[in-house]
Amino acid sequence: MDKRTFLKLTGLSSVSLLLAGKAGAAEQREELASLSSLVGDLSPISASERRARIAKAQQLMAQQNIDAIVLEPGAAMVYFTGIQWWRSERLTGVVIPGEGEIGVVCPFFEEPSIRESLEVGDDVRVWQEHESPFELVTKILADRGIKKGAVGFENSVRFFVSDGILSANPQLRAVSAEPVTRGCRMMKSDHELRLMHKANEITLAAYGYVYKRLRKGMSQAEVKSMMNQAMVALGGSRPWSLALFNEASAYPHGTRQQQVIGDGSVVLMDCGCAVHGYQSDISRTFVFGEPDKKQQQVWQTVRKGQEIAFAAAQLGKPAGSVDDAVREHYTALGYGPDYVLPGLSHRTGHGIGMEGHESVNFVKGESTLLQAGMCFSNEPGIYLPGEFGVRLEDCLYMTPDGPAWFTSPPESLADPLGKLEPLKV
Repeated sequence: MDKRTFLKLTGLSSVSLLLAGKAGAAEQREELASLSSLVGDLSPISASERRARIAKAQQLMAQQNIDAIVLEPGAAMVYFTGIQWWRSERLTGVVIPGEGEIGVVCPFFEEPSIRESLEVGDDVRVWQEHESPFELVTKILADRGIKKGAVGFENSVRFFVSDGILSANPQLRAVSAEPVTRGCRMMKSDHELRLMHKANEITLAAYGYVYKRLRKGMSQAEVKSMMNQAMVALGGSRPWSLALFNEASAYPHGTRQQQVIGDGSVVLMDCGCAVHGYQSDISRTFVFGEPDKKQQQVWQTVRKGQEIAFAAAQLGKPAGSVDDAVREHYTALGYGPDYVLPGLSHRTGHGIGMEGHESVNFVKGESTLLQAGMCFSNEPGIYLPGEFGVRLEDCLYMTPDGPAWFTSPPESLADPLGKLEPLKV
């Protein structure tokens, strides 16, 4: 129906529609203003914590016979130094030697900005546009007695960076830095867990705000916007949201189909935010109005899948065994097998921390043993192409006594939000 026909049938004018829109927006602003930050006086990671992380990295480097590691901008650089930066064709890098102080390389004109977020070390070396940053890296290494040996690079480091450094000093050889960076970042400290717990609290509170305000005719974009605004109002940063309705919910990350909420619509949401750089990731599936028998059945099956995954996540067990346990149950019910649809077409869960997706995953064949301090999503969804999908996702962390929830899963479609659990630190 075009706008002119709509106005004629409803008896509304363009002016009245505009006023109604403004009134609705004003009401939404007032409701958002009623939300207040939940972050309180929770402190960010300190410089002393970053120095302790560097010391641990140096211990792991000694065990792995790695002489130094070189980091590009990203989570690891923030983790060790606090530097908030991005990747471009101009190298900004951090050198962590096996012994001694770290070094930083950056373009000359970026030095003041780099120093704004640098929390540890003072050796910042700059290069002009016509100069080689790779020679600066090898000079930092040489000044710390590293003129040959093994230099570690993470998997995400770009080829021109590693190649440039090795070309500047052919006596260096490249090795993986993953045993060092993963060895530090996979096991979260109590402080990191508190930050993640708060991010989950904010996201769950935002779900409660949005769930009560779902209305017939709402678009996916409207729901996503409302969720993001709620997370920000509650103190979250870098919010993100996915909202999938009806058949689109059968695709884990959606389609281009434009969907709106109607009676009996499945509403699948996947959302998160950060608190001082640490992430949450929670998925909820609602049914607008009365759910039918099949929706109820699939929802309860996914809820059972979460329980099975949680019970399987035991210290000393391979991470892949969690995925195996869920798929065994789903296959017995006629889903799958493996990743075949209808069923669970993705891994049961992923690591989480400073990044929404980190190593290690709850996925078939993953042999890394579960240890205290590891954090994971638990999201064994079920997807029925052409119909709908259900995903429930809550994050857990490994304690010395086994798994614990940040947020516990909801019990039923009649009470579909779940609750925040006390932090066990």
